Amino acid sequence: MFMEETFRWYGPNDQVSLQDIRQSGASGVVTALHHIPYGEVWTVDEIMTRKAMIEAAGLRWSVVESVPVHEDIKTCSGRYEEYIENYKTSLRNLGQCGIYIVTYNFMPVLDWIRTDLRYRLPDGSEALFFDRKMFAAFDLFILKRHGAEADYAPELLAVARNYFDSLSIDEIKQLEKNIIDNFPGFKGTTLNDVRMMLEKYAHIDREQLKANLKYFLTQVCPVAESVGCRMVIHPDDPPFSVLGLPRIFSTAEDIKELLAMVDSPANGICFCTGSFSGRLDNDLVRMFKECADRVGFVHLRSTQHDSDGNFFEANHLDGCVDMYGMVRAIHEEQIRRLKAGRGDWRLPFRPDHGHTMLDDLKKPSCANPGYTAIGRLRGLAELRGLEFGLVHALYPEYLNRCS
Repeated sequence: MFMEETFRWYGPNDQVSLQDIRQSGASGVVTALHHIPYGEVWTVDEIMTRKAMIEAAGLRWSVVESVPVHEDIKTCSGRYEEYIENYKTSLRNLGQCGIYIVTYNFMPVLDWIRTDLRYRLPDGSEALFFDRKMFAAFDLFILKRHGAEADYAPELLAVARNYFDSLSIDEIKQLEKNIIDNFPGFKGTTLNDVRMMLEKYAHIDREQLKANLKYFLTQVCPVAESVGCRMVIHPDDPPFSVLGLPRIFSTAEDIKELLAMVDSPANGICFCTGSFSGRLDNDLVRMFKECADRVGFVHLRSTQHDSDGNFFEANHLDGCVDMYGMVRAIHEEQIRRLKAGRGDWRLPFRPDHGHTMLDDLKKPSCANPGYTAIGRLRGLAELRGLEFGLVHALYPEYLNRCS
């Protein structure tokens, strides 16, 4: 189709195989070298081994997601200068291997957060869910973060207390695991690990974290630009403060500040509609149009919210995201780039966080929550159908550009 269709793949141990991805109709793979510890160099040999594996399956390594940013870099402490140099080397190696879009995030301590990884929907499928009382119960009574009480309204404190008191020991352990131990390359994280990482942020407020991000970008973007790579930052997920930590990439204003930090084509955005839609005051289509020139990668998904501020991953064409408006805006940007003669006119996207459904419900629990095959295949099919109809109706002169 007009956009480049990709699927995320977690490597050779992923329950979803490269053959499965090829059968989905996607032509590109989004992956990372999760076996390499955070902060260490991605060597040319390691990159080329993974690339050859993908190409042997008839696919293309389209996007790196992610080259992780070590916590020392985010806090500008410890070995951060060494890790930044390693990051530069990894970028040079990726450019040498012909892989040019590099996703990263600057979320402190934890990556994306959900409290329930198997939230049962009325149709029997399962989704990822963020419940504020469950997260508060974890923060207050499991992690026992110092000063956490001040971050929650009295009524939420009471609800969280009642919820925690209702949990069995096994349910407490499952809630803990859901929140801190579901990230590839970061498995085995303990409560004490989280507490130690939180200590590093004791004196880092929002302004300081932004300053640390700016320093990182001023160091790595010139290298990325020199080898033809584009750094694309993933939004905070959820897009509001958790564990008392600052969030610095969640709104339209955050996007403006990010792009102003380093005015370079290498400083770009991974526009994730699911993450940004975690805030109902975000106008996603407007946000995309305002930064479209610097978007290098797109995640398409939607969220459904309730009156208490909780949300779950909706079907890709449901929820609060104007998916028609988003895909139309993406096409408008691609046409603008095409007319300008830009080689990067075709934006890669992937269907993000599908439901667990049909036969996948009968399989052992997915090691990568949200990334079972059938739910994402449904999302890709829905998005492909939306795109097909949109191109035929509005841009028929570009049909020969679709694949």
